[in-house]
Amino acid sequence: MTAWVADELARLAGRDEIGVASTRTDGSLRPFVTVWFVRAGDDLIVRSAHGPENGWFRRALASGVGRIRGAGIERNVTFEVPGPEAHEALDAAYHAKYDRYGTGMVRTVVSPDATRSTLRLVPR
Repeated sequence: MTAWVADELARLAGRDEIGVASTRTDGSLRPFVTVWFVRAGDDLIVRSAHGPENGWFRRALASGVGRIRGAGIERNVTFEVPGPEAHEALDAAYHAKYDRYGTGMVRTVVSPDATRSTLRLVPR
């Protein structure tokens, strides 16, 4: 497994959004979708603000692989579902990063639906 490079994590840390694209069965990329993300240790995490029924999330989960871009970085990634023990810390990370946008906005990424649509972005 490949890890994120410290410089990549530092550059992404200052961003609110990244683009996420899953890979189609023919190997081509779907269009990038802009999402909020958080850093959890040396991991990058995304959640679907509209829950597990959101199209981009369903396609990413089904594909298992894709690409992210942001802060001048583009990396191929594997999408992994983190264990349930991670969710409390991830909720706190989303609050710390995005509360300035208001509780209504943050609620979309800390709701039970959003928790069920959490993916770890593992570089490959």
